[in-house]
Amino acid sequence: MMTINNYNFAGKKAIVRVDFNVPLDENGKITDDTRIRGALPTLKHILEAGGALIIMSHMGKPKGKVVAKYSLSQIVEAVSQALGTPVQFAEDCAKASEQAAALKAGEVLLLENLRFYAEEEGKPVGIDKEDPAYEEAKKAMKASQKEFAKTLASYADCYVNDAFGTAHRKHASTAVIADYFDADNKMLGFLMEKEVQAVDNILSNIKRPFTAIMGGSKVSTKIGIIENLMDKVDNLILCGGMTYTFMKAQGGQIGESICENDKLDLALEIMAQAKAKGVNLVLATDCVAGDSFSNDANTQIFPAKDIPAGWEGMDAGPESRKAFAEAIRGAKTILWNGPAGVFEFDTFSAGSKAIAEAIAEATDNGAYSLIGGGDSVACVNKFGMADRVSYISTGGGALLEAIEGKVLPGVAAIKG
Repeated sequence: MMTINNYNFAGKKAIVRVDFNVPLDENGKITDDTRIRGALPTLKHILEAGGALIIMSHMGKPKGKVVAKYSLSQIVEAVSQALGTPVQFAEDCAKASEQAAALKAGEVLLLENLRFYAEEEGKPVGIDKEDPAYEEAKKAMKASQKEFAKTLASYADCYVNDAFGTAHRKHASTAVIADYFDADNKMLGFLMEKEVQAVDNILSNIKRPFTAIMGGSKVSTKIGIIENLMDKVDNLILCGGMTYTFMKAQGGQIGESICENDKLDLALEIMAQAKAKGVNLVLATDCVAGDSFSNDANTQIFPAKDIPAGWEGMDAGPESRKAFAEAIRGAKTILWNGPAGVFEFDTFSAGSKAIAEAIAEATDNGAYSLIGGGDSVACVNKFGMADRVSYISTGGGALLEAIEGKVLPGVAAIKG
């Protein structure tokens, strides 16, 4: 497989898939440029090696329509500043052949949002899945997707995928486009290489004890990863909103707390599975509850299984935080995805902060720690601990699917 370090970019045009789906405020200003900074090593390497850059990305979910608030024109100035060179802009990603052809070594062209075309995602628009004509529409869209990918590929001599955040999608720019480049002219970017290595460290290079922390509101969204981790971890902390599904499954009273009532049996199965496999399953024993979903709510600490009516579990309680920290501090491999509570509200951020502090302490003592998923990344950034963990993943869904053991189309398209 060709690597970005071994490729000769001199005099070549490289089309690079990045993930510049950055958050913007109401004035179109970037509020967090982490994703742009993450792609800089790859982009700068190509320019410094004598290549010309064609950058492509999506933003938001415009669903095949041109939506002004999702235009990448809003980030041209920020990308120019980050790269230290002017960035040209193509107002239509599928009609940029002339601009691409005119690019000289060291020049940069940013294409407009790929998802302004439904062909990028390859899903029929405006037709229900139950419609008898859906399958034909799907087949036609797949053909259109190939043509769209072929057009994008025609702009360049080589293809680089550096967008781990979309690697789990078989989209035109993340996977299909690779079919139009031979093995010597397609490669992973530096960020993708690091992401793939980070997943490998978690799954194939485990140093024990291995502690995984899974948070979030729903058991259903994490079941695949929980089941896959069950054969790998020594300690499994399940926290956040899913706590209360487990509490109710055991006959607890959870007040107004979030709960998946159709997943109570699943929660009990997970508990039984952990016991059978010898996994130390750590669940909250107490919680910080609020009388409304607000930072200004009145708060009270209750046993996690005994929350009165009118109160909602919003964060892990002090005893739970101690148990979480104990399972984390002694670990040599740590994976964290999902907060312990509504950390966006300072009133309910102590549980997530306790997890972040324990992970930082364990990492200081030699553990390998991987943080993934937007909320977990936001947590370590909020608490100023981003530089005290081993690796922060840019991929949410992609990271989860990789850890579930699924093949990522964006990686397979390059590796074969």
